[in-house]
Amino acid sequence: MKIDDAYLVTDRASLRSIVPEAGPRAAVKVIDHIDTHCARFIAASPFLVLGTYGPDGLVDLSPKGDPAGFVAVLDDKTLAVPDRFGNGRLDSFENLLENPAVSLIFVIPSHNDTLRVGGRGRLTTQPDILQRLAVKGRAPSLALIVTVEEAYLHCAKSMVRAQMWHPNAWPDTSDVPTMAEAMVTHGKLVEQGLVQDTAEMQSIIDNDRENRLY
Repeated sequence: MKIDDAYLVTDRASLRSIVPEAGPRAAVKVIDHIDTHCARFIAASPFLVLGTYGPDGLVDLSPKGDPAGFVAVLDDKTLAVPDRFGNGRLDSFENLLENPAVSLIFVIPSHNDTLRVGGRGRLTTQPDILQRLAVKGRAPSLALIVTVEEAYLHCAKSMVRAQMWHPNAWPDTSDVPTMAEAMVTHGKLVEQGLVQDTAEMQSIIDNDRENRLY
């Protein structure tokens, strides 16, 4: 489908002619630290999405999850996020070495509000921090330290509209491709001799999920 440039919104004045400025309550909700409300939210959250900037100018988003409260509030300006076993790409962390800007959005299942945090990220192997982030007796080998510059609870309307926590409204996923299918096709893994077929790739993924969580 061709996008008609005549309808593109390209400046702030045009944008705000469509959507007015935020009201006074929304405009003043951003704080520059983790207060007790934010800390309580983080303590109940088992999942977040981490945003970083790549050297190609694209935004990279990476999901992070663990038992609720897996992100440690070290003080009112500092968070520690554990790095668990993954695929080894480390896109987010490599991005941080070039541009430390980070954003986090925390999600709590069955809860419609989200918490957004923005700031600067660094990577650490400091032993006492890593031990604090241990799960099942296993500490991560690396942690992301976020120096908080902004934090605020975010509007619940997206969750309400999506009916995220209403199973009777969840879509049929029978036609959704598996990660194994996508990897084999996108990476041409069979052609490169990296796997024999999709079933082998699925077996690798299943084993990874069962034996390499911590």
